[in-house]
Amino acid sequence: MTSPATLNDVATGIQDVYPPRWADEGDAIGLIVGEPESRVERALFAVDPVSAVVEEAIAYDADLLIAHHPLLYRAVTSVAADRPKGRVIHELIRHGIGLYVAHTNADSPARGVSESMAFALGLSTLRPLVAHQADPLDKIVTFVPRDDAQRVVDALANAGAGAIGDYDRCAYLSDGRGTFRPGERADPTVGRPGQVEQVDETRVEMVLPRARREAVLQALRSSHPYEEPAFDLLELAGWDADRGAGRLGELAQPVTLRDFAHQVADALPATAVGARVSGDLDRLVRRVAVVAGAGDFLLDEARSSGVDVYVTSDLRHHPASEFREYDGAPALIDVPHWAAEWTWLPAARHTLNESWAAQDWSITSGVSRICTDPWNYRAASGAAPGKAILPMTRSLP
Repeated sequence: MTSPATLNDVATGIQDVYPPRWADEGDAIGLIVGEPESRVERALFAVDPVSAVVEEAIAYDADLLIAHHPLLYRAVTSVAADRPKGRVIHELIRHGIGLYVAHTNADSPARGVSESMAFALGLSTLRPLVAHQADPLDKIVTFVPRDDAQRVVDALANAGAGAIGDYDRCAYLSDGRGTFRPGERADPTVGRPGQVEQVDETRVEMVLPRARREAVLQALRSSHPYEEPAFDLLELAGWDADRGAGRLGELAQPVTLRDFAHQVADALPATAVGARVSGDLDRLVRRVAVVAGAGDFLLDEARSSGVDVYVTSDLRHHPASEFREYDGAPALIDVPHWAAEWTWLPAARHTLNESWAAQDWSITSGVSRICTDPWNYRAASGAAPGKAILPMTRSLP
């Protein structure tokens, strides 16, 4: 039997999948519009929270719009309805539609924005172009009377310790013998002040997210039978996570840059601009780097990764020109920002549908197919659309 979900419930669930701590500093993510206690029965996924998408959400009878791009990324001094952002906010409130934004916190994880684009382009054996460090972990080690060990493990697990991948309540237990002598002012659970005691104890070891450190220590103190529980708290070394900026992958078979560019254009939602290409069109490509969205900031990493082609968006003239001047530099394919990031919407919908079903929430969801790329026409100059133009020679006549 399904149960109703509130906007606050759904927002919390989205944050479990795309934690805010993964977002870039200052990113305008999270619940932007909406009454936290309102019910959510229909949700629409979209890239841009613009007026056309809000109209679609109204027609869809949505209670929630889940967008990738922030509405209030830059500061505004007015949300008057005669301004674009104000008009969006007024329409959402008027129709009782919440707005939740998952932006850079959705870029890096598995089934995130760049990985979704890589899958759409037919790439496999994926790994981050630039790996992020895994969330920092601690390990807690404590010593508990043998009969109380399972109860303490439960308390620590409930506070957030012992989660490893798809497993929870993970602990290592080893039995031994502890000894201590209570002071004269102590009120020991076992033994008497001034007397040496020996107790059969279990050593309990569990990992925990560093962010849960205080909660786990509080759970230890409240559940442990001793007046003064002994424990070690160790900060574990960091390591690369399976999330990060962009993705590296491979095609099943090498193809020419020309053919791959057409595969890219066909794999992404149609736009007026299509894909721009820089490189030898007859060059064979197999190893590919992708960054969904603006990818100027990873040009150096793409070049040093040894890929044959780098697919991203919003490449500027000077960085792209300098990139292509390097000997053996990868080819470049520049695709519309909206089209690249749209590939995440079906993946996000699938991921969150699974999460909602696990909570027994009855939420119907859909994906916006309105093209919100700002460029709606391409005027060719000097050559028919799609015809390659030879690069300028180094010596002008």
